[in-house]
Amino acid sequence: MSDPSFASSSKRLSDGDDADAALPHSEGLRPRHVRDDSTETDAGEDPPAYESEEHGPVPGSQRGGLTLVATPIGNLGDLPPRAVEAMRDADLVLCEDTRVTARLFSEHGISPRSEALHEHNERQRTPALVERLRRGARIALVSDAGMPLLSDPGYRLTRATIDADVPVTAVPGPNAALTALVLSGLPPHPFLFLGFPPPRGAARRSAFATLRAAELAGLRATLIWHEAPHRLGEMLADLAAAFGDGRAAVVARELTKRFEEVRRGGTAELAAAYADKPPRGEIVVLLGPPDEDEAGADDLDTSLSQALETHSVKDAAALVAAASGLPRKLVYARALELSAARKK
Repeated sequence: MSDPSFASSSKRLSDGDDADAALPHSEGLRPRHVRDDSTETDAGEDPPAYESEEHGPVPGSQRGGLTLVATPIGNLGDLPPRAVEAMRDADLVLCEDTRVTARLFSEHGISPRSEALHEHNERQRTPALVERLRRGARIALVSDAGMPLLSDPGYRLTRATIDADVPVTAVPGPNAALTALVLSGLPPHPFLFLGFPPPRGAARRSAFATLRAAELAGLRATLIWHEAPHRLGEMLADLAAAFGDGRAAVVARELTKRFEEVRRGGTAELAAAYADKPPRGEIVVLLGPPDEDEAGADDLDTSLSQALETHSVKDAAALVAAASGLPRKLVYARALELSAARKK
């Protein structure tokens, strides 16, 4: 667990001991916004790259359009000035939960009209919202925390706005997955962000087996998920089963908050650490890429080629799938490809 002095002059959030801390919300994160009173800059520091009231308008603010606005994942000091301007200038701010975003508005003296846009009403509301955008409305879209659309609502509206040839822009900012990635010590690129894994064990294990098969076919990337605290131990155990006990992994929680924690270790080690007592707060899980010398596509093809010498495609795929633990459909598809190549 990080030193509480890490908070420096910025007031940070609590350690997540609130009753709702375990609820996954918006990039996996329900914010408890706090003020950052530190505003000093070093002498000679370059001016900010964003545009502000002194540097010019926020893109899209002079005409109708949709602006996707990133919001803090924990520390209110991470809200960029352009985000404040975009929300102030908007005719309407769409919020995942208006009660959560109201705290953000209050801290910055923002008083726009706000309405809820979430997974349960987005499909229904999108046509009317696009029509408003067509007529010149300026609409800002925020999630409860982090960048909209990433494990959050907003994709349907954004896609429909693009299809309607209405301007779409973004005010970038805090993002839990990328923050965890750069803190993890794992290779930063390539990476693959996968959102939340399936909540049910069987579906989750199947999804992990598919990813493992992709690695055997050549995928080399750091994998990133959000996860709910009460499922973390089971998820890590499934990762260990699918990718190996010793695969490098990281659990990052409460990012940007007072008790920020980044725990590194093997998958089995981390699974044991969180097996009995789920952590509080918001969770990002990262899995490092396989070693260069780990089995790859050539080994799968070799096993299938050997099996095809004496078995039908169906039987060869079944044997190799059982031996490797890979999804039978994936192995069967590759067996068909190899069998067809042998006949040419």
